[in-house]
Amino acid sequence: MTTIHSFAPIVSENAHTLILGSMPGVASLTAQAYYAHPRNAFWQIIGELFEAGPNLDYEDRVAALRRHGIAVWDVMKLCTRTGSLDSAIVESSIEINDITALLESHPSINRIFFNGAKAEASYRRYAPTTARTAEVTMALLPSTSPAHASMNFETKLAAWAVVGR
Repeated sequence: MTTIHSFAPIVSENAHTLILGSMPGVASLTAQAYYAHPRNAFWQIIGELFEAGPNLDYEDRVAALRRHGIAVWDVMKLCTRTGSLDSAIVESSIEINDITALLESHPSINRIFFNGAKAEASYRRYAPTTARTAEVTMALLPSTSPAHASMNFETKLAAWAVVGR
């Protein structure tokens, strides 16, 4: 088992939407980039919604997210896990990021979308409810992970289209 740490958030002053994953996988940790696994659908979906697809350099994709007011972070600050699967996370090892502080410092964020069930469940279990978090609309989206292969890309893209609205 390895203790792993998440990345700093991608966020800008004009952010209105926060996408929360659970914890970066091995490919992302190795690349030091969000959603780096080549079969993760995140950047392909973001490409369709915001012209920030995998054909661009990572820095350009991040810049496009910022221009469009999209912030990205993970619920977990650190945890113990072997491999990349959320199911391998040792529940007792989870420490969460200070999402409340992020929301306080970016009052324009009014929506949170969870990239998969583990992100949502961890947030709801461990994150404190505050007046600020109560103001934010939250919704679960299907995981973009290649481990969530039971749903095809078109169905995921249709569900994620709400992020672009």
